[in-house]
Amino acid sequence: MSERAIFAAGCFWHVQETFSGLKGVISTAAGYSGGSVKDPTYEMVCTGRTGHAESVLVEYDPSVISYDRLLEAFWGMHDPTTPDRQGPDRGTQYRSAIFYTTEEQREKAIASMGLLQGSGRFKGKRIVTEIAPASDFYRAEEYHQHYLGKNRTASCGI
Repeated sequence: MSERAIFAAGCFWHVQETFSGLKGVISTAAGYSGGSVKDPTYEMVCTGRTGHAESVLVEYDPSVISYDRLLEAFWGMHDPTTPDRQGPDRGTQYRSAIFYTTEEQREKAIASMGLLQGSGRFKGKRIVTEIAPASDFYRAEEYHQHYLGKNRTASCGI
């Protein structure tokens, strides 16, 4: 039986590409989470006024890949100490966030963030990743789905 997890780590093109390459990940979808506007579009999210973050919904097989391994990939793919930006991409839609779907995910996310903060990897900078309950996930427009895989010369700001 599969499980679902939602992560935001800057440009969703990069995040989706990274998670899609992990063994045990069944599917991914680029989209929008954490906001207050129903059925947002990319143009709306880009204004920064919807509250949504560019996110990726990950469906995975926990008998093949653990949530802890997904967290490791998440922490490794971006800089969680930069508020509202990754690389040149700036705005609340590019914030670092984990939207948990279960209490166990919440506990694991908090614990892994604490371990990472204490590791010294970020040389005294504070991790600013939001850990919040998952709310509605809105799938992004089709042209955003697996964008980097379809457009090999494209890049994200990361």
